[in-house]
Amino acid sequence: METMSATRATALPGPRGPLSEQVMGALRRDPARLTPTRPPGATEEDAALTLWVLHELSYRGFGDVSPEAEWEPSVLALRRHLQRDLEARLRSRWPGHEFSTETFADDLMAFIEADDGPSVASYVHTQATVEQVLELLRWRSIYHLREADPSTWTLPRLTNAPKAALAELQYDEYGSGRPDRLHAHLFAQAMEALGLSTRHGDYLDECPLEVLEMNNVMTLFGLDGRLRGASMGHLAAFEVTSSVPSSRLVQGLTRLGMAPEIIEYYAEHVVADSVHDQIAVRLICAALAADEPDQAEDIFFGAFTCLDQEARFARAILGRWGVAA
Repeated sequence: METMSATRATALPGPRGPLSEQVMGALRRDPARLTPTRPPGATEEDAALTLWVLHELSYRGFGDVSPEAEWEPSVLALRRHLQRDLEARLRSRWPGHEFSTETFADDLMAFIEADDGPSVASYVHTQATVEQVLELLRWRSIYHLREADPSTWTLPRLTNAPKAALAELQYDEYGSGRPDRLHAHLFAQAMEALGLSTRHGDYLDECPLEVLEMNNVMTLFGLDGRLRGASMGHLAAFEVTSSVPSSRLVQGLTRLGMAPEIIEYYAEHVVADSVHDQIAVRLICAALAADEPDQAEDIFFGAFTCLDQEARFARAILGRWGVAA
């Protein structure tokens, strides 16, 4: 049985500039016509949307694009060009961080827990309206309707101990063998209960650069084996910072009298992520750093990037709501 979010083919989004317009036209007609360059006038948002579209070819693809496009050399060349630009931008934001190999797990946990970025969950807890929460969920749907999938790309790139731990964590994310308990499926059920579309990508056209980049980062880290440390550091930061905000969201959604399905979705994460954080930090990241010391710095880089992306997301949506972040 497929998840609700996978029952209809994703549609190509609307273009946001000359690059995405050119790329989506070529994908529909002849992907071999693509060139790995940006045309004049292509903005960062235009490039981010284009990269999201090219990444999507490696997930479920699009109803009006041939599956063969995923491996078209010109498509891969453009994707790599845009990925390099994204990675360079991410690394330019990374200030670096001192850590000890002897206390790696504790250092990583302390680094993540020290984050004091703006909190959307705190606002939802006490002040958000139903309309604001629905907008938040539409933006979040770009990830949550395929929750956990980007990290799964990293699984075959790991050594034994972190691979076993990641498999344990992902087994839970994918419902522990129960199709009806996949986290992505739970989110899709909640979207349906709220009268929202469950087709992945349907709300992409309303999402800003911050949402596009956030999703591109997770896929980039997962797809590129060279960045396996960053992928797992990102996962660790995501899990460590999930349980408490999920609890606040449960209380905020209850305050607003929203559908029980969305309250159940976040309640599930209060419990699951309170265990996942230890698995991600100690059994995955610390084990990976011990087996492959050259990945240790990238683990911290990935964790920082997750926290930085979440802060950018929070400032974008809170600013849209007129809230100082």
